[in-house]
Amino acid sequence: MEIIKKMINAQFCSVLVLFFLLSTSSYGLLSSKGVNYEVVALMNIKNSLHDPHNVLNWDETAVDPCSWTMITCSLDGLVTGLGAPSQNLSGILSPSIGNLTNLQLVLLQNNNISGQLPYELGKLSKLKTLDLSNNFFNSQIPNTFSNLKNLQYLRLNNNSLYGAIPPSLANMSQLSFLDLSYNNLSAPLPVFRAKTFNIIGNTLICGTQQQCSGTIQTPKSMNLNNSQNSEPSGSRKSHKIVLAFGSSLGCICVLVLGFGFLLWWRQRQNQQIFFDVNEQRHEELNLGNLKKFQFKELQIATKNFSSKNLIGKGGFGNVYKGHLQDGSLVAVKRLKDGSGSIGGETQFQTEVEMISLAVHRNLLRLYGFCMTASERLLVYPYMSNGSVASRLKAKPSIDWSTRKRIALGAGRGLLYLHEQCDPKIIHRDVKAANILLDDYCEAVVGDFGLAKLLDHRDSHVTTAVRGTVGHIAPEYLSTGQSSEKTDVFGFGILLLELISGLRALEFGKSANQKGAMLDWVKKIHQEKKLELLVDKDLKNAYDVIELEEMVRVALLCTQFIPGHRPKMSEVVRMLEGDGLAEKWEASQRAEATRSRANEFSSSERYSDLTDDSSLLVQAMELSGPR
Repeated sequence: MEIIKKMINAQFCSVLVLFFLLSTSSYGLLSSKGVNYEVVALMNIKNSLHDPHNVLNWDETAVDPCSWTMITCSLDGLVTGLGAPSQNLSGILSPSIGNLTNLQLVLLQNNNISGQLPYELGKLSKLKTLDLSNNFFNSQIPNTFSNLKNLQYLRLNNNSLYGAIPPSLANMSQLSFLDLSYNNLSAPLPVFRAKTFNIIGNTLICGTQQQCSGTIQTPKSMNLNNSQNSEPSGSRKSHKIVLAFGSSLGCICVLVLGFGFLLWWRQRQNQQIFFDVNEQRHEELNLGNLKKFQFKELQIATKNFSSKNLIGKGGFGNVYKGHLQDGSLVAVKRLKDGSGSIGGETQFQTEVEMISLAVHRNLLRLYGFCMTASERLLVYPYMSNGSVASRLKAKPSIDWSTRKRIALGAGRGLLYLHEQCDPKIIHRDVKAANILLDDYCEAVVGDFGLAKLLDHRDSHVTTAVRGTVGHIAPEYLSTGQSSEKTDVFGFGILLLELISGLRALEFGKSANQKGAMLDWVKKIHQEKKLELLVDKDLKNAYDVIELEEMVRVALLCTQFIPGHRPKMSEVVRMLEGDGLAEKWEASQRAEATRSRANEFSSSERYSDLTDDSSLLVQAMELSGPR
C-alpha cells in the first residue's frame, strides 16, 4: 500500500511539473494565484496612461496577453513587443515596464506621454529597439540605459530631457542609431559608438548642427604631455614635419590597402549573398527587427514562387503566400525591374530601412527583405482577410460598422504617413486593393513607400504617372506632380468604394452614366437619394446619418483644387465626428462664391478620368490591382 501511495505521489508531482512548464512557456511566469506577471505589468502600464481611443483594450482577467492589440509575442508566448505609436496616449510610463524582461521592441513615439524616463527600462536586457520620441518626457536620461547591451536603435528626440548625457552610453557596443535631438541636454558629450547620431537642438551642447549630427568618426588623439611641451620649438617643428610625412605616407598605404580589400570583399560578398544558393541563413539588420533573407529561403517558402501561391498582382510586382521554416505565414512581394529601377544595394537597403521605421497599427509592417544581383523582394506578415477590394466582393458582405472602422483605420494610417512619421511618405495609390485586413478586419495600409523605393533612379518608371484609373487626382494626372493631397483624393474615392461596394470605374456604369462619376455622387447627394449609392448587399442595414456624413467627407476629399481638400488629420477628425459640419458649410460657401469663369465644368474636369482611352490604357498598364 505504501508503495502505491509513493507511485501516485510521484505521478502527481510529475503532472504538476509538466503543468508548470507548459504554463511558463505559453503564458509567461505565473504566480501561485495563477496571475501572469506580464499581464500585471501591462495592466500597470495601461492604468498609468490616458487612452482616449481605447486602443489598449486589454482584459486584466486574461491569462495570455498575446491576443491583445499593440502586443507582440514570441512563439513560446512571451511578450517581446509593445507598440502603440501615434495614439494620443498621455500620462506617464509605468516603471512596471521593467518587469517585461523579454521585450525586444518598444515603440511609443508620437504620443503625449510625460514624466520621468523609468530607470527600470535598464532591466530590459534583450531590448533591441526603443523609440520614445516626440513625447513630453521631462527627466534626465537614466544611467541604467547602459545595461541595454543589445540595444541597436534608440530615439529619445523631441522631448524635454535635461542634464548631462550619461557617459556610460558610450559603452553600448551594439548601438547603431542614436537620436537625442531637440531636448535640453547639457555637456559633456560622450564619444558614442553608434554609427549614426543626432543631437542637434540641444542648445547647451551644440554650437553648430555640423558638430551634433552625422556619422561617428574616431576622435582625434589629444595626448600632448608636459615633456612634449618642454621640447625646443625647432625640435617640435622637425618632429611635426616627420610626423606629417609619416602620417601622409601611412594614410596613402592604408587607402591603397583598404581599397584593395574593399574590392576583394565586395567580390566575395557578391558571390556569397547573391549567388550562394546553398546558404540558407539570414542576417539581421541593425534597425529594429528587420531581417535580411536569402533568396533560396524565400524560394522554398513560396514553392519557387508557384502560381498556386500567387495572392496578388500589381504595378510594383507579384505577391506570393509563403511558409517560413519557423512555421509563420508571410506575404512575399517580388518587385518588378529588380536589377534596374530599384538601384544599387546600398540605396535599396537605405530606402527599405526608412520604410521599416514607419510603424503604426494601421500600416503594414515590413518584416524583412532580400537582395540579389537581379532580384529585390520584400517580406510582410500575411493578412488573412485579404484586401478591402476582395472582401467587398466576397460573401457574406462586410457590415456597415466594419466599413466605418476600415475607413477610420485607413485614415489613421495615412495620417501617420503624412504628418507623423519621419521621413514623411506619400502613398500615391490609395485604393481598396491596397488596404489590407488583419485577422480582426482592422484596416492596414499596404504598399506605402514603394513608389519612392522604385522611383529614385532615372528610368522608364520615373517619368510616368503611378496610380489606378478612377483614383488618380486630376493634378497628378495632368502634371505628374503629387503631394499629400493626392492621397486625400484617393482616400475620398476609397470611402465611396466602401459605401457602394463598387470599384471607382463601376460607379458610372451603375448609374448609367458616361464618366462624371463624382458629379453623379454630388447630384444624388443634393437630391437626398443616397440610398442609390449604398451597396445592395447591406440591405438597408446602415445608419442614414452616418452615410451622409461619410459621403460629405468623400466629397470634401475629392475637390478638384488640391488646396481645397482637407488634410488627413482633418479627415480623421471628421470621421470621428468632430468638425464636419463647419468644414462642409465653409466648403459650400466657397463653392457658391467661386467664379465659374475660372473653373472648368465638372463634366470636363472628371470625364478625363474615364473618357480618354489612351490615358486609360497607360494608367492600367502602370498599376492594376495589387
